[in-house]
Amino acid sequence: MQPRIIFCIAVSAAILAVILLAVISPVANRKRQKNQTGPSIALSLYIQHPQKTHPTNSTPVTPSSAEAFVFHHTITEGAENSSPVIGKAQGFIIPIEHFAHSMFNIIYLTFNTPQFNGSLSVQAKHITHKAREELTVVGGTGSFAFARGIAVFAQKDPQPSDVDAIYHVKLLLKFPSRI
Repeated sequence: MQPRIIFCIAVSAAILAVILLAVISPVANRKRQKNQTGPSIALSLYIQHPQKTHPTNSTPVTPSSAEAFVFHHTITEGAENSSPVIGKAQGFIIPIEHFAHSMFNIIYLTFNTPQFNGSLSVQAKHITHKAREELTVVGGTGSFAFARGIAVFAQKDPQPSDVDAIYHVKLLLKFPSRI
């Protein structure tokens, strides 16, 4: 009588294991995630050069003569300098050929508004120094946690020297669905 009970328990456990594996399988979850898209956000903003308080103390560095760009700019709602500041853009980019695909080439967009509080990481590996760049958003924090998407940087009124250029940035962000 005991072998029969043990056999029934073993068969029941095997059936339960197969059902659980089918329900919580990573393959089943991937199929479910492909069918469910998470929320998305589209933002439009401007990156401004900070206003220089002492123009004699600062010398602008042109992209062609630099070995690395380290920048700290403001993000505004509009193209005018008087437009409300909503955050900052910071980055470190090494435009030298053998560093062109460096993981250091990231632009950080940090927001501090009532609607959005957090940051986005934009990968700047494939910059071609054109008036319009389409870069990849590789993550975020706060309101932008786990964000992925595209950041389109377009130079507003392109000039021969882009040292004081204003960039219009369009962000198209997607967030993972939460199951």
